[in-house]
Amino acid sequence: MKFVFYTHSLVSDWNHGNAHFLRGVMRDLIRRGHQALALEPEGAWSRENLLRQQGPAALRTFGETFPALKSRVYGDSFGHEAAIEDADVVVVHEWTEPALVARLGRARRNGGRFTLLFHDTHHRAVSAEKDIAGLDLSDYDGVLAFGETLRQRYLRAGWGRAVFTWHEAADDVLFRPMPEVEKASDLIWIGNWGDDERSAEIAEFLVRPTRRLGLKTTVRGVRYPKPALAALKDAGISYGGWIANAEVPLAFARHRATIHIPRRPYVRNLPGIPTIRVFEALACGIPLISAPWDDAEHLFRPGMDYLLARSGGEMERLLNEILSDPDLAKDLAASGLETVRARHTCRHRIDELFAILGEVGTARVMQKLKPREAAE
Repeated sequence: MKFVFYTHSLVSDWNHGNAHFLRGVMRDLIRRGHQALALEPEGAWSRENLLRQQGPAALRTFGETFPALKSRVYGDSFGHEAAIEDADVVVVHEWTEPALVARLGRARRNGGRFTLLFHDTHHRAVSAEKDIAGLDLSDYDGVLAFGETLRQRYLRAGWGRAVFTWHEAADDVLFRPMPEVEKASDLIWIGNWGDDERSAEIAEFLVRPTRRLGLKTTVRGVRYPKPALAALKDAGISYGGWIANAEVPLAFARHRATIHIPRRPYVRNLPGIPTIRVFEALACGIPLISAPWDDAEHLFRPGMDYLLARSGGEMERLLNEILSDPDLAKDLAASGLETVRARHTCRHRIDELFAILGEVGTARVMQKLKPREAAE
């Protein structure tokens, strides 16, 4: 089958975590013998910032790292109807312009034989409700929400015909343990500043414990304001700026532990939805400690796959335990890796996607859907 993904960007992961998941999804579809193409808008802020900060070499590196993944940039004159005419499945990300969301819906209504799905991987359904409410999803065959609480939000609001939970996951071709790599540092946190959505939490669960324990700590991410950078420097934390997602597994391998600091809108309004970094970190076999987060959907096994710190003081204690007890760190890493490999890889999500297509797919998709794929 041919899959077309409308995305903010495939080639740039600058402050754009959905690119991580989409790359793994497309890679697994191609591995199974399907076609996959990403369409991304001209002038996308993630791509523009990446080019501004890293230069064209960053785009060349993407092509070298993911040679099988194809993306086309579209502008105002792009022929969307022609581009999706021979597609079997079209997946439209929630960052797509509202006018284009509606246009693709009309193409489906006016005889399109493809299955049209809307994909939401953000908290705007609660933090910017009018943005999502203003989208015309009436002609979409289904909605893919990246958490159950988000799915319930769509159902309550009446957005879309059928809504399914479709979590993000780790591309375990890329994210894997590297036991041969020597540990060079204690702690790493990979995360963007996030529009002050977790500024207090970064101070409590990262900066203060690092300073008190005297840890050798690395932070990678973008959009840190000058006061935040000063606080990191004052705590002795090494700030490395942007890191390409393909380089993250090696960065994890060089450190002894990592932490998860969820953004406030998820904790308060969409409990149970982790960032993709949780899946990726556990897939790399690195011990993980999380700031307060309610695993409402039981995706993982708290206390076994990761440890939960309810306060900065508890984070300090748990970090000290992990870094001083190799057996505890080893058991925690092995348990988290086991859970990801059993439930949370992009292969699992493709199986789930085919099951969804078995429920809402058009006749064209049903004719091509293999019985085994439809049943999984």
